[in-house]
Amino acid sequence: MKNPLEAIEIVNLDHLGIVAGVIDEMELVEEVNKKVGLRAKEAVSPGQVMKAMILNGLGFLSAPLYLFENFFVGKATEHLIGEGVIAEQLNDDRIGRALDKYYEVGTTNLFTAIALKAAQKFQVEKESVHLDSSSISVEGEYKSKEEENQEIEEEMKAIKIVHGYSRDKRPDLKQFIIDMVVSGDGDVPLYLKIDDGNADDKSVFVERLKEFKKQWTFEGICVADSALYTAENIGAMAGMKWITRVPLSIKEAQNKIVEIEEEEWEQSQIKGYRIATKIK
Repeated sequence: MKNPLEAIEIVNLDHLGIVAGVIDEMELVEEVNKKVGLRAKEAVSPGQVMKAMILNGLGFLSAPLYLFENFFVGKATEHLIGEGVIAEQLNDDRIGRALDKYYEVGTTNLFTAIALKAAQKFQVEKESVHLDSSSISVEGEYKSKEEENQEIEEEMKAIKIVHGYSRDKRPDLKQFIIDMVVSGDGDVPLYLKIDDGNADDKSVFVERLKEFKKQWTFEGICVADSALYTAENIGAMAGMKWITRVPLSIKEAQNKIVEIEEEEWEQSQIKGYRIATKIK
């Protein structure tokens, strides 16, 4: 008699079952497939590939591209990703083809479409949004090529990984920039744009806010740091609601700080900050 235990296969879900459930609830796979398109006889759809990439990134130990399928060995891929999906199908060739598709559609367009879907699904408040940028440092030379054809669509141009102002205090490394708009009620990402490593916040912030406002039909308040405050930007933001900090590099701002008496300052609810109000 054959031992029935021989037919039992044990696979793991771990915490990834919860992550997969949230991804399913926000209908990410369906939205990506709609934007990217499906091909006949695809064993794993572009949306499922993105879901797999998210699961890999949020795993206890993530795997690089060439070891991607190894990450899913021993895991319940059919439950996590979709019926019929096995680890061998999540190879680096399949991931690479999907990444090419995402690039063709445009990472900003794809991210915004997914964010729109999720915000509607989970009723994210959008009365105010916050814009900021982060620098991501990388190892290696990243030698620049000749200027690309100027006729190439802006979203399709490769970013330049170069030296620039390093937020993580690594000026010795080349970098790229991530501009992100998040919701004011919980820092939920709503918009993302990847920039060259030497992109200047002052020159791109208004453009990013306008792009966001257009894609989201947003009429709320835009909040950003002092990089937003330039004469050119203020003029360009006509008709928009915005809040920013006047940089202390401006003499008038320095004078205003000096004019405030010590007893006029009040402690903020946020540690390290003080507030003073003057009404004229």
